[in-house]
Amino acid sequence: MNAMPEPRPQTILCITTYEKGQEFMRECKRQGWRVILLTAEKLRDADWPRESLADTFYLPEEISTSDIVSAVTHLARSHKIDRIVALDEYDMETAATLREHLRVPGMGLSSMRYFRDKLAMRMRALDRHVRVPDFVPIVNHEDIRYYMDHVPGPWVLKPRQEASAIGIKKIHVPAELWPLLDQLGDKQSSYLLERFLPGDVYHVDSVVSENEVVFANVSRYGKPPMNVAQGGGIFTTFTVPRDSADDRSLRAINRDLIAALGLVRGVAHAEFIHAYADGHFYFLECAARVGGAYINEMVEAATGINLWREWARIEVAGGDGTYKLPPASEEYAGVILSLARQDDPDTSAYNDPEVSLRIKKHHHAGLVLKSTDPRKIPVLLENYAQRFAEEFLAIEPPKDKPTA
Repeated sequence: MNAMPEPRPQTILCITTYEKGQEFMRECKRQGWRVILLTAEKLRDADWPRESLADTFYLPEEISTSDIVSAVTHLARSHKIDRIVALDEYDMETAATLREHLRVPGMGLSSMRYFRDKLAMRMRALDRHVRVPDFVPIVNHEDIRYYMDHVPGPWVLKPRQEASAIGIKKIHVPAELWPLLDQLGDKQSSYLLERFLPGDVYHVDSVVSENEVVFANVSRYGKPPMNVAQGGGIFTTFTVPRDSADDRSLRAINRDLIAALGLVRGVAHAEFIHAYADGHFYFLECAARVGGAYINEMVEAATGINLWREWARIEVAGGDGTYKLPPASEEYAGVILSLARQDDPDTSAYNDPEVSLRIKKHHHAGLVLKSTDPRKIPVLLENYAQRFAEEFLAIEPPKDKPTA
């Protein structure tokens, strides 16, 4: 009798045009999968986990989605692709298009928009009774006039498909808006107008398996990300005291939000604002990805859960019911990060025992802190932020696209 053929290892295609997701790829390899990386030509020499990669393909700077589909379809003739994952938010549409074209399991274009299009996610959340700031699409000008007549300013003009605070403009009076819309021309429908709510901004970082939030970590930014992104300054965030009123409220709201947006499996980074005016939490945005700015390292320091690793394990498991979240600890952590004047800033003078990781990145100063005491981290971050401002801080004009 002829021997049965050896089962082939399954293959996952990872797409990213930014340098990130190394631990995701390593974990897929550990799980016995073949990993193919599709990335940008400019990242040919980046620090990829090459020992975990079966193959790597590079995209030129300007390439259309249709050309990427053609290239990956050609690749699929000789590599059977079982999963396709976008490791960065800007690559989600490409990955969803490829899944639909090749009929690979995972999030399609319609579902993807709930995690990429700020208008779609707001309308979906509002429909499912999750609070959002009052907003209006930039489509019908009469609707916009009515909105500004009835919703007190200031407002923020937001691109529907940018990440973080990229491209956001604050509007104080109606007369400021119309010239901006004239400049946008036919692109104005890619924006929305939203009431600006002063408040503290929080984020919930989740692991989702089969529509269920199996892990969540609640944190609060020191300054709202929009302030840091547009005005420069020191980025900080830290774990919220566990089982506090804020922690309980945001865990509940986040569960409702993830259910409303329809994330089946993966990770999510959701942001909420705690409005000073009425004390309510309002949903701002949610991405089906790992949060940037070393949030993953902070979450891992506090809980032992590496979001990239768990995302990989969930993708590999698919819907077969084998995924199990490992035990999580309940400590506290924070991160501080700043653009630095120095090429390789020296943070050795920051030597408190709570320092658990020194971030090594060109022209950046950063630390991850860890403690069993929830009160310790915010105090240290405030002190460190003052010192960072004096010793390291550099400020660049806001960018049109993120750099990492």
